[in-house]
Amino acid sequence: MTKTALVLGGGGMLGVSWSTGVIAGLSDAGVDVTDADRIIGTSAGSIVSAQIAQGRPLDEMVEWHHAPRDPDAIELNMEIDVPNLMAIFAKWSAFTEMTPENCAEIGAMALASKTVDEDRWAGSFEDQIDAGWPERDVILTAVDAESGAFQKWTRDSGVSFRRAIVSSCSVPGLFPPVTINGRRYQDGGVRSATNADLAAGFDTVLIVAPIGARSDGIDPLSNRLATAEAKALRAAGASVELAFPDDGSQEAMGGNRMDSSRRGLCVDAGREQGRSLAGQIAAWAQTAA
Repeated sequence: MTKTALVLGGGGMLGVSWSTGVIAGLSDAGVDVTDADRIIGTSAGSIVSAQIAQGRPLDEMVEWHHAPRDPDAIELNMEIDVPNLMAIFAKWSAFTEMTPENCAEIGAMALASKTVDEDRWAGSFEDQIDAGWPERDVILTAVDAESGAFQKWTRDSGVSFRRAIVSSCSVPGLFPPVTINGRRYQDGGVRSATNADLAAGFDTVLIVAPIGARSDGIDPLSNRLATAEAKALRAAGASVELAFPDDGSQEAMGGNRMDSSRRGLCVDAGREQGRSLAGQIAAWAQTAA
């Protein structure tokens, strides 16, 4: 029996919108990837993973991105230390690989950053994620901010589902590392924007990667890592499709992946790209048949 894995990568607020659109577009074209045997979520992808795994209807997920943003939404009410954030991303983008040591360097900068209150940050997810781990094979990713060690959260980890998601989304310098069992955890995207190696052993893998199409910032690094992960999966015998934002989706995103005013544009662009992508993932269609 063919085993399928859906990998949803990081990419900020607009990464959530675009990924949601891609999955909805695939569904429009008759390819349902929400029934994957394993779902792997990193950062923005952890939010989409959670919503899918908890059975939220795709149309409802899409509509959320067209609805007016709550004026009290956390991304609209933040005082960001821009020079500090730029310094973190400059160091991050300069790495050629993300070893635990390199992850710990970013973590040290994240721990020293002045960001929003941790409890307020964690509370901001209540309108997006239902409480309780779903009864599915879901892996969410984070990185220990002090040691740089990679952390995989599952329903057997003994941690709150929402807390696991919040830790996966804690972009260094933008949001605070999250405390779980006495440790502080930062965004799982620090290690890799996709962490698609967690799909090893699966026959068919779709990697939806919001970061990696541009030539600036951490995109080149993220592209290299995701491409290497896909190559390794293919070498092991898997059928793999790796999707970065196309030109239309990049235009919809603009330059700031946290610009919530562009959510509707991004979910629509992602949906259009998903419809086009459907023909390229015949293996999914065969599995769904």
